[in-house]
Amino acid sequence: MNKIWLSSPHMEGHEIHYIKDAYDKNHTFPLGEYVNLFESKILETIDFKEGFSVALNSGTSSIHLALKLCNVSPGDEVICSSFTFSASANPILYEGGFPIFVDSEKETWNMCPKLLEECIKDRLGRGKKPKAIILVHLYGMPAKLDEIMTIANHYDIPVIEDAAESLGSYYNGQHTGTFGMFGIFSFNGNKIITTSGGGMLISKTETSRGLALKYATQSKESVIWYEHNQVGYNYRLSNISAAIGVGQLDVLDNRVNKRREIFNNYKNNLGNLAGVEFQTEPDSRYFSNHWLTALTIEKNKGITPLIDYLNKFNIESRPLWKPMHLQPVFKKFDFYSNGTSEELFSKGICLPSSSLMKIEEQELVIKKIKKWLTH
Repeated sequence: MNKIWLSSPHMEGHEIHYIKDAYDKNHTFPLGEYVNLFESKILETIDFKEGFSVALNSGTSSIHLALKLCNVSPGDEVICSSFTFSASANPILYEGGFPIFVDSEKETWNMCPKLLEECIKDRLGRGKKPKAIILVHLYGMPAKLDEIMTIANHYDIPVIEDAAESLGSYYNGQHTGTFGMFGIFSFNGNKIITTSGGGMLISKTETSRGLALKYATQSKESVIWYEHNQVGYNYRLSNISAAIGVGQLDVLDNRVNKRREIFNNYKNNLGNLAGVEFQTEPDSRYFSNHWLTALTIEKNKGITPLIDYLNKFNIESRPLWKPMHLQPVFKKFDFYSNGTSEELFSKGICLPSSSLMKIEEQELVIKKIKKWLTH
């Protein structure tokens, strides 16, 4: 059987037109009209008229520069969602900062507002005001933004929204990534749209945009020779990759609609089975792109046997993210816990959700899961 992938790249076909145009003009460097067009088009897509954007080579580098723009220095503390991919937290260590992890709430699986405030009060009591909050919108599901932004604003702590998985998701009609001081998007090959590899940093000020651009281009000073007063990075996106992104943004709505259709089909066919719970939108304020369909299964066997079983039929699946506070590299850092992320990790799974997925492929996945659950 052909492999049924978790989330494979999906090219529409017209991306090649933009790639060829850049190629014919010999614009194969990290500059050019498609980088500029991609940056402006993303702002239009997320309806962020007053914002600014910088196209970068990954979502990780975008988080790194956001932390630098928040003036994170060695020894500074940064609050971060524990239930996420390591790329959310690694850049804190790049700057010598200390990640402080906060557990999830059970409705959206994202950072718990109550624990966030508890964490902030405790850190302030220790004489350490956190420099930033990295908030993740997990698998495309918006976090409890009203509550979290109210808390962050009250304590005057900037929010970096890790919207790497949530392009095309909204909270109260506003696009994720536009609530905080900075927003982060990823265009890795497995994301809802891709540039092969790439990211975008969204900021609310032109000053931040200019400084991010400087950092991303080796911190070169504005003189005719190469002058560097501070450490810089080689973080810019190539014009060829940006050309792919321009073409992909044209079909973002189609991709979101397809992923949501896949999610609804899974939920309609599996949601009534005993012990099965999907990551769902709590109410009408939430609109998830359902980048990946995520669910938990209460079964004594655990989740690994199901993943192994599906793999026998060439069906790719994976556990939910292993929380950062359980990762060896982060175990020494403080964690504010309510047990949610560990429980989700122990029984959660992501199912194939690619927009390339055929209905008969999804029917096979559903059939195999039903068989496994009933034996």
